[in-house]
Formats: sequence, structure tokens, C-alpha cells
Amino acid sequence: MAKLQKIICALDLSEHSKLVAEYATMLAKMSGSSIVAVYAAPTLTQYTGFHVPPNTIDSFVGEIVSGAEKAMADFVAEHFPDVQVKAEVVVGYAAEEILSLAENEDADLIVMGTHGRKGIDRILFGSVAEKVVKNSTRPVLTIRPTDDMLEEEPK
Repeated sequence: MAKLQKIICALDLSEHSKLVAEYATMLAKMSGSSIVAVYAAPTLTQYTGFHVPPNTIDSFVGEIVSGAEKAMADFVAEHFPDVQVKAEVVVGYAAEEILSLAENEDADLIVMGTHGRKGIDRILFGSVAEKVVKNSTRPVLTIRPTDDMLEEEPK
């Protein structure tokens, strides 16, 4: 029988990440599992061929990672109540890093959002969620947020 002990929650820290965190938290509470929340910062190595000095790129990526670690700490503190969670900021291509972390952590499930890009956006940017779903050896729950899902509940 399938057992849920560790959930990877992939976040992009956009406005939709709150909803993704809510689903991961709900599943963790129901199953007693822990969460590894992950944000993948870009490497930007593709720009070294454009006469941008590598040390400039490395410095910029370092600043992105520092900012992401602070943002993740704040996000995790606010959006993962009453569950065991650790935050990870990794550097690389998002889909590859999410899949690698899921393997390394021996996760039972990956929870992530999808932006539902269409047309030229999809051709240009692809879909991290699609790549994860197609290449994961573990179950993946994708959350496709809509604006009405993000509305505040009445108090």
C-alpha cells in the first residue's frame, strides 16, 4: 500500500505558491508526513557566451540565491503551519533540480503548481511541471491555480 512520508513542494514564490503550499500542508497533516519546500534559482550559465564575465554571472546568481533563501524562510514560516518542513534553495534548471531532490530525499510525492501557459509562451518557456510529470518516478500532484482560487475567504 502506498505510504506518504515525505512530500517535495516545488515553489516559484509567485502569487500562486500560496495555494500550492496549502495543498502540500493539507496532505502532510492528513498523512503525518514532512515537507521539503524547494525553490530552484536559475544558473544563468547560458549567458557566458555573450561576453558577460563569469564572475559577474556568479555574483548575480549568488545574490539571487541569498534573496531566495530569505524569501523561502519567510514563505515557509507563513504558509506551512503545524507541519514539519525544511526549505531548500537549489541552483539549476528547475525540472532537473526538483527531480533530483525528490530522488535524494526519497520523496513519496511531488506537489507543484502549473501556470497553464499556452501558445507562444509555452513554446518559448516550456513547462517545468510537464517535464517533472513526464520524467518523475514518483507521483506528481499539479495545482493549476485560477484567479478565483486565490480570492480571500470571507471573515
